[in-house]
Amino acid sequence: MTEDMNQIQVNPFKIGDIVVGQVTKVEDKQVYVNIPNSKVDGIVPISELSNIHVEKASDVVTKGVELTLKVIKIEEDALILSKRRIDAEKAWEKLYQSFESGERVHALITEVVKGGLVADVGVRGFIPASMVSDEYIDDFSDYVGKSLDFKIVELDKEKNRVILSHKAVLEEEKREKKKHKLSAIKPGDVLEGKVQRITNFGAFVDIGGIDGLVHISQLSHNHVDHPSEVVNVGDSVQVKVLSVDRDSERVALSIKEMVPGPWDGIENKVQKGTILEGKVTKIVSYGAFVEVFPHVEGLVHISQISTKHIKTPHEVLKEGDIVQVKVLDVNEKEKRLSLSIKELEESDEVIDYELPEETKGFQLSEIIGEKLKQLKSES
Repeated sequence: MTEDMNQIQVNPFKIGDIVVGQVTKVEDKQVYVNIPNSKVDGIVPISELSNIHVEKASDVVTKGVELTLKVIKIEEDALILSKRRIDAEKAWEKLYQSFESGERVHALITEVVKGGLVADVGVRGFIPASMVSDEYIDDFSDYVGKSLDFKIVELDKEKNRVILSHKAVLEEEKREKKKHKLSAIKPGDVLEGKVQRITNFGAFVDIGGIDGLVHISQLSHNHVDHPSEVVNVGDSVQVKVLSVDRDSERVALSIKEMVPGPWDGIENKVQKGTILEGKVTKIVSYGAFVEVFPHVEGLVHISQISTKHIKTPHEVLKEGDIVQVKVLDVNEKEKRLSLSIKELEESDEVIDYELPEETKGFQLSEIIGEKLKQLKSES
């Protein structure tokens, strides 16, 4: 009776049981664990310590730590245990939760393999080369040892298949950054950008995670046949925000509005009464347009074309004529310049009338002299 009471009560173990034990000894290729109420030691082979390859058991555990383990084999003198399988079960449960919720998982990249990378997510996760980055990567070795965030692309426990993507995380971050940027910018903002792409209808400029369009009409104050005449890919440019459509994520930009226009400062160049020379660029029923500065045209109204009565401007002018004009009015804000040809003609007529050719050199003394002669002869 006493002998039976002194015997250690041993719980029966079977394969699949979960046990908790303390590490008593760490060797290179295995770990010894003390299992309470067990006559024999527990042994964890190095292959059952981790889901990733390890060179030495001491890389994973140290003496004295407590481990939760799974019985995978029962021998006469030892229980063969696994830490890896416990970790894997916990990992799969967490992975499925993250997969269903769309949450990111954080993992250490452990090695480069054919076709991509391997990461430790509690189980072996594979990152195909095409899902490592949103840019071309020539050498993947720099990724080993880095901890990154991933999105789970595919999950199959039966096939032990976990496909991860870091590229999806980068794309998601760009979308979030773009959304934040779109909410912050507003028409009138002046921003720095870089030309990313050129098309026939304009240039796309990166303004910090967003590609805004500078339409060809907003590239320059001058006529532009193709955007490449003004900008090149890679150019740093200053742009003004014209409009923001947050629903379609479109931003209209202007380079033209960031440089002085032909009308800027026009009131400092000319005032009322200034006489200029210009070229007739267009004739319409109500007058003629004359370019007096590059891309600055003024209107000579039909009533200001000639001192003579005319029915149409074509009676006096034709496109391409070089004419002198007098400024009647200048309005920089409305980009309006009123000109006259007639006033210069009238001025010429006044001069001719007041100073006829035959009176040139005529003196008042000559008139007085003639009058004196008349008075002498009468006396």
